[in-house]
Amino acid sequence: MRACGLIVEYNPFHNGHQFHLEKSKIKSESDCMIAVMSGNFLQRGEPAIIDKFHRARIAIQQGVDIVVELPFAYAVQHSDLFAKGAILTLGAMGVEAICFGSEHGETDNFTKAVHTYLSEQETYKEALKDALSNGLSFPQASTEAYKKIGLTEGQIDLSKPNNILGFSYVKSIVETNQKIKPYTIKRYKNNYHDKSIRDPIASATSIREALFSDNDLPMLNQTMPNETIQTLAHYRREAGIWHQWETYFPLIQYRVMTMTAKELSSIHGIGEGLENRLKKTATKATSFQSWVEAIKTKRYTWTRIQRVMTHILVNSKKETIQHITESHSISHIRLLGMSRRGQEYLNRIKKHIHVPIVTSLGKDSSLLEMDERAADAYYSVLAPQQRIKLRSQEIKAPYMGR
Repeated sequence: MRACGLIVEYNPFHNGHQFHLEKSKIKSESDCMIAVMSGNFLQRGEPAIIDKFHRARIAIQQGVDIVVELPFAYAVQHSDLFAKGAILTLGAMGVEAICFGSEHGETDNFTKAVHTYLSEQETYKEALKDALSNGLSFPQASTEAYKKIGLTEGQIDLSKPNNILGFSYVKSIVETNQKIKPYTIKRYKNNYHDKSIRDPIASATSIREALFSDNDLPMLNQTMPNETIQTLAHYRREAGIWHQWETYFPLIQYRVMTMTAKELSSIHGIGEGLENRLKKTATKATSFQSWVEAIKTKRYTWTRIQRVMTHILVNSKKETIQHITESHSISHIRLLGMSRRGQEYLNRIKKHIHVPIVTSLGKDSSLLEMDERAADAYYSVLAPQQRIKLRSQEIKAPYMGR
């Protein structure tokens, strides 16, 4: 049984994801589709609109065979660490291929770009250091460094968000010595950051914007499978909210206002005096958006600030994250859901999986301890009864689909 890995967030699962899933199965010629999915907090430092259990259920209903969680320590990170955690997880599960979406759409050029990078790594690092010292943000600095070694012209454009992720996936496969064949599918019809719905295949950003504003747009329901529409409605009834940063604003503000600058400086992602900027702006902020706008500079990007806010909320310490992410292996695989085919796949390869498959919290692991804090932080904005009910999913068996 051949398995293909998908690296996803499904926030929420929409028609574009369905297209990617179906094309990936065909392109990789795989029998079993395994998704490693960010948990309740996402790569760009945002809370998922609905929790990981409901998103995993939708994925299984729509044809994914196994959904496992990308540990929090890797999920809320820049592309290289995000990719490393995902590739290590999929490698441990014995996948023979991965398939990712990209603006570029040609797999060979990703592989060529990675080999160019590895041969010119010292030049890249020096150019990156120079660009950062000139006050550029990390994304801007890395684009300049890629340009220095010829990776923004001709082969591939590493200023595009999905190209950057795809490059990081292929680089992680090489650097961690995984026997995984990469495939890519060109993004279809929409751009990653599109904020308006113009087509049944729309960006997740535009779908969330419509949901957050409670706009009953004629096109909205056409952008998602029925299972997503029904599960979103169910979760909204259960939780009473969509999860978004404004809901967490009072908690984050309280945390920053009651922490010292020294305590803040121990949080992962905080450096270069950002702790002082956080403290200075906290007392005057009246919303999450206005606070981020007050902090944001050329160096402190919106995404970096959101990730930092997530790590403040979860109390992620620098030394803990560093210890986890410097490892070349993972401590466990957290199973969120599976189909009958997925169960068959796990039964076939379980003797070859050298890390434990975990089905609930409560195990002794620094990764799981951080994941548990992330779960508590995520549900903390709910009313007590809803919080207790939804938090209890953490100790229940994974979802089993058909």
